[in-house]
This record gives sequence, structure tokens and C-alpha cells, in this order.
Amino acid sequence: RVAIPSWTQIYRDTTVTVRCEIQGGEGAQWTYEWRQNQLNTPPTSSVYTINRVTESDGGEYSCRGRRSSSWTEWSDSAPLKVIVPIKPTLTLLPSWPQIYSGETVTVRCEIQGGEGAQWTYEWRPDKLNTPPTSNEYKITVTESDSGGYSCRGRRDYSLTYWSNIIRLTVSSKPKAELRADRTAVPVGGSVTLTCSVSPSSSSSRWKYYWYRDWKSNEALTNEQISVSEGGLYSCRGGRGEPVYYTEDSESVRIVTTEKSSSYELLPDGSGTAQDSYIIHGQTHTAGYVCRAGRGDPEYHTDHSQPEFVWSAGQFVSLCPFNELMLGHHFYSPRFRPLKSPFHDNH
Repeated sequence: RVAIPSWTQIYRDTTVTVRCEIQGGEGAQWTYEWRQNQLNTPPTSSVYTINRVTESDGGEYSCRGRRSSSWTEWSDSAPLKVIVPIKPTLTLLPSWPQIYSGETVTVRCEIQGGEGAQWTYEWRPDKLNTPPTSNEYKITVTESDSGGYSCRGRRDYSLTYWSNIIRLTVSSKPKAELRADRTAVPVGGSVTLTCSVSPSSSSSRWKYYWYRDWKSNEALTNEQISVSEGGLYSCRGGRGEPVYYTEDSESVRIVTTEKSSSYELLPDGSGTAQDSYIIHGQTHTAGYVCRAGRGDPEYHTDHSQPEFVWSAGQFVSLCPFNELMLGHHFYSPRFRPLKSPFHDNH
């Protein structure tokens, strides 16, 4: 009988061995005759190895043996089909346009039409060829992992072509950038904050994590938010599973402001050294507020809550605050009493 590899399809350019076996004829001096004729090159052998097979080597193979003048019957024919090698497909997951140091990526080698076969895989670069070779590798990348990747499959003596080449460029860990269209929130208004990771595109799949005074909010897919509260804001980007985070952005301080028309400065009420202010001759009910300031340029506290004085009153002491304590020292700030527009003209 003719013994050829157990699969009937052989890839072009691979090596094939065909063997003629005569049961019960062990030890005898046989010569062999073959069909395909190109194998009958004396002295004929029971084993033929064909290097780098081509399509012309395909066909039906049979053999018989001769000893002295005695011939065996022709063996049953064994088919051999030579096909063009498969070219595997190499994919990179996730398929983001830019990969950063510390992210985890997967390279996968897929052989179409080769399902069910026992393949081993050869990789470029060689560092992935750690037996047993697999069709898939997960890599937590560094910048040294940049370069071209390709693969091919091997099954006994059969080799596929090399796959397409995927070029992997690994960049250093990015830092998010935070921009504000303004840094002061007017009364009843808002500020737009924009967080970005460069280079940015819709295929980058970043989500954005926002922080106010170091407290985190939920991850948002949109890179812009509107805020109406003051505080120290920062952001960072994140993507993938497990989540890969960028470096935090620089912080942006947002302050709340009040309309200048909200309060009317009282006479001699600017920069007093005293923490009280006497009001004479009030003829209607009004609300009063104050704030403290110090330094050059002057730093101001927030305004106090309004205190309402009825028209029958003759005296009011504003801002009965204790002295402000900063660190371990006490300071006596100057107080600025301001008249609130909330008043009763009746």
C-alpha cells in the first residue's frame, strides 16, 4: 500500500514523504515501481521525499514491488492534492489608533479554513515564540514593544504563508488636559470644562473622570461638562477593561462671583479696622451683609448671611465674628459692611 500523510491536502512549497509498504515482505530485497512516473528514477526506493511540492506533484499515487521476476499487485491509489498556502490574518485588539505604555493588547493569529487542525504558531518578533506557541498573546506593552508583528501556522510539515504585518507604536503614558472657557461663575451661570487626551478621535474610546475638590464623579463619555459650583476641578481619561487611566490633568480653580449690583457699599464702610458698624437714621427695613479682607492684593472672605434691621431700630452691629485663625496665628481682618438691596420701602 501507499502511505502518505493522513491529510490529503498539502500546501505548496512544503515537504511530503510517500512510502510503499509491502505487508509480509519485510527483509526481502524489493525494488519498487511507482505511478506518478516521475518517481521511477532508478534505483527505485520504497520511500520518496518531495521537497517544495508544487501543483504538478498532485494526483493519485500507487506502487508495486518486485523481487527477482515476481511483482506484487498495484497498491490502492492514494490521492494527494497540492494547494496554495493559506495566509493567516493577524489582528490587534483593541484596534485603537494609539497604544500607550501600560495598556494591555491582544495579538491574534487566525487561519481561515484551518479550523479543527492542530496548528502551532510561529511569531515575529521571536520573543513571542515561547513553547507551546499559541494563536493569541496578551501583552501589557511598554515602549520597547513597538515594532512589526506577524505570524504563520505550522502543521507537521505544512507551513502557511506569513500573515499581514501589524505595526505597533507604543507611546508614553498620556496626561489629560483640562480647559475652562472661564474661571469665574456668575450668579445663575455656569462654566464649561473640557477634558481631552491628545491625540483624540472618536475611535480612541476614552471616558472621562471628573473630580471636584478631589471627589470623583461617574465616568462620562462626553468630554465637556457645565459646572455652576466653585471648587478645584481636575480630570483624567480612562478606557479598556480593566480600565487604563491617563495621568491626572492640571487642576483648574473655579470661583463663584456675585453681581456688582447685588450690594450697596455703605458710607465709610470700606476697609474699616473695626468689626462693627453703627447705622443712624434708618427709615426703612433693610438687610445688611459684610465681608473681611486683608493683604495686598487684598484677599476677601465670602459675604456673610444677611441680617435684617427693622425701621424702628437705631443701632446694629454687623459681623459679630470671632477673629479669623489661620495656622497658629490670629489676625484681625478689616470688615466691609455692605447694604443689601433687600429692603422694605413701606
